[in-house]
Amino acid sequence: MKARRQLTIFAVAFLFAGKLFCQETPTSAPARPPSPVKNPWAFNLTTDGYIIPNGTDYVDPVFSADRSWLHLEARYNDENLRTGSLWVGYNFETGKKLVLDVTPMIGGVFGRTTGIAPGCEASLTYKKLELSVTNEYVFDTTHKSGNFYNTWPQITYSPINWLRLGLMAERTRAFQTSLDVQRGFLIGVSRTKWESTVYIFNAGFTDPTVVLELGLNF
Repeated sequence: MKARRQLTIFAVAFLFAGKLFCQETPTSAPARPPSPVKNPWAFNLTTDGYIIPNGTDYVDPVFSADRSWLHLEARYNDENLRTGSLWVGYNFETGKKLVLDVTPMIGGVFGRTTGIAPGCEASLTYKKLELSVTNEYVFDTTHKSGNFYNTWPQITYSPINWLRLGLMAERTRAFQTSLDVQRGFLIGVSRTKWESTVYIFNAGFTDPTVVLELGLNF
């Protein structure tokens, strides 16, 4: 009797296991929710605070928007104080190890200075070393004597991902010193979408000008 009971229990368990084993497995995994659409635009807001010895301190904000080849940019206090500018440009890039990025642009300048300005932003990057320049020539439409060339070349080295060290120069009408071209060094740090840089101009040549920069990519 006891053996018959054990045999019955074994048979029921065997049939139950066989039923589970023979059940059809799903032919495909459950559908995943659609991934969010990536924003085709890339935005940047960079603000420079200029601390001028024996002069007027000011803030120079620059906003840019990029989508594929299209580059749009707006500046204030860049070509001159109390002067704005709007830009449109074309992005292109070439190279793998040695990467060249170039954006030729055309801009309209309005305010204390009024005019048209062709310009270019370019960078050449190799591993941790980068050479870049932002420049433009302002054709003043009110006075020919107001024509001016602005430039900001710099070279930087990143010993670690979040740190940049470098040398730079600047020629601008927004502020003047006894030097026609300001020159100096920079220290910058970055974290995720944020960048912060300190520029020291003219140390050892005249009273130094300090620029505090904060940038956000989004």
